[in-house]
Amino acid sequence: MRTTETLESTGPVEPTPPPGGSAAEPTGGHPPSINRYLARHRDATSTGAALLIFVAMVIYGQITYGAILQPSTISNLLINNAHLVILAVGLTFVILTGGIDLSVGAVIAFSSVAGMMLAQAGWNPYLVVLIMVLIGSAIGLVSGCLVEFFDMQPFIATLSMMFLARGLASTLSTVPERLDPDSPIKELAHQWKLIDGDKVNDLVVTPGVVIAAIVVTGGLLAVHRTRFGRTVYAVGGSEPSASLMGLPVRRTKILVYVISGTLAAIGGVVYTARLGSAQNITGIGWELDAIAAVVIGGTLLTGGSGSIVGSVIGAFVLGLMNVLITRDGGIRPEMTTIITGGILFVFVLLQRAIKGRRG
Repeated sequence: MRTTETLESTGPVEPTPPPGGSAAEPTGGHPPSINRYLARHRDATSTGAALLIFVAMVIYGQITYGAILQPSTISNLLINNAHLVILAVGLTFVILTGGIDLSVGAVIAFSSVAGMMLAQAGWNPYLVVLIMVLIGSAIGLVSGCLVEFFDMQPFIATLSMMFLARGLASTLSTVPERLDPDSPIKELAHQWKLIDGDKVNDLVVTPGVVIAAIVVTGGLLAVHRTRFGRTVYAVGGSEPSASLMGLPVRRTKILVYVISGTLAAIGGVVYTARLGSAQNITGIGWELDAIAAVVIGGTLLTGGSGSIVGSVIGAFVLGLMNVLITRDGGIRPEMTTIITGGILFVFVLLQRAIKGRRG
């Protein structure tokens, strides 16, 4: 009885703080303020790093070569990379779920060749564009079904669709298929002058650039303002947890591949309208460029973290790199691949460093 009274009189026992600090203090080796900031602003940190690289490239180009910050250069950067921006937006959705899509370049080749041949046969140009887009949607749907219903790895599923689409494009034609000079499809490359500069130094855009801007805006709204966008992040963060929460995981994963295929075909329409032709080798390696843009923009290949804005900045980083190499004249075009690999290496290290601080 004395033992019971003694225990009751002492009151609740306070927990002993761990050695080296209080219970509220983190035990990691980094300041808690840095850990909290990185945990809450991971996407902004990665996107900011991509933006910093882009600004540094602009400053370097302006100092070294000059004439970078002028309307004509900005116009070329927007027009020549509109299709890459569209591809990067589509791949961002897939990579955010932890997947990958290697078929987008072949989708562009197949849909473009098919569309050019239909246009040459006298089909309605608007119907031709619709068919091109639907081809991309169908290939994306098949990729998503292979991943979800047949339990194939995204790498294998989209690799098989890449070979299929590229083979179909080669079956249709092995020579360039060209649009008629008066084809309405070429209106997507019509230049609208926004600023009348000196001589040819004008700021111009095309309907293709407007389409890319609409795609980016739609992607931002879908990711940040819809239940679908929140589900995409949840699936990439932890698919089992997303399933336990009752989220439509299967439908979401299929839909992101449909979006990727659809946007790839739209990018093919924009590119074909600008070039005026298409062939079976169109788009070779573009899937790697788009993946590089997404990674440079800060999206993790493991999924769950990333942003549309970062992917767009990544696309412009690659586009500006090509501009600088062209301006230099003494750098071989093959160096583009080496420089891209170096930039990717730096960003992978940056992502690992940020992840380590969060851990």
